[in-house]
Amino acid sequence: MHPVVELAKKAVEEYIRSGKTLPLPEVLSPEMKERAGVFVSLKKHGQLRGCIGTFMPCCSTVAEEIIRNAVSASTQDPRFSPVGKDELPSLEYSVDLLSPPEKIRNATDLDPKKYGVIVVKGGMKGLLLPDLEGVDTVEEQIRIAKMKAGMGPDEDAEIYRFEVRRFH
Repeated sequence: MHPVVELAKKAVEEYIRSGKTLPLPEVLSPEMKERAGVFVSLKKHGQLRGCIGTFMPCCSTVAEEIIRNAVSASTQDPRFSPVGKDELPSLEYSVDLLSPPEKIRNATDLDPKKYGVIVVKGGMKGLLLPDLEGVDTVEEQIRIAKMKAGMGPDEDAEIYRFEVRRFH
């Protein structure tokens, strides 16, 4: 298991079992020393069980970002009830480290397998990670991101793209 995934798993297990936040590891892998936006996704039997992240770094290291977002993915995702202790053995983890977002000129600059997308209009923001099962077109990717932001599908919005390094 890659160290960033192992850290996410340990953070969730520690918090669910004890209610305490996992301390930072003494030794950090090269990725954990960086600063980046991080998404932590939890699946149970192949189905999404929680996903929380930051598209820009909020913490001083990726390691801190992983711990924070892993706990949030397991307890704060509004689509799901908090993870229970009995579920811990069934969880699968993935961690996405995001590149800085770059504004695009038009949808031809996107590829749903390679780039994630962020849509922004006023205070509304929606993000969709790249290479998601069932999201095969740019139009579908933008539509879902707009829906997550609370926008209508035909509303104009600024569009940004980003790449991820995904660890399972």
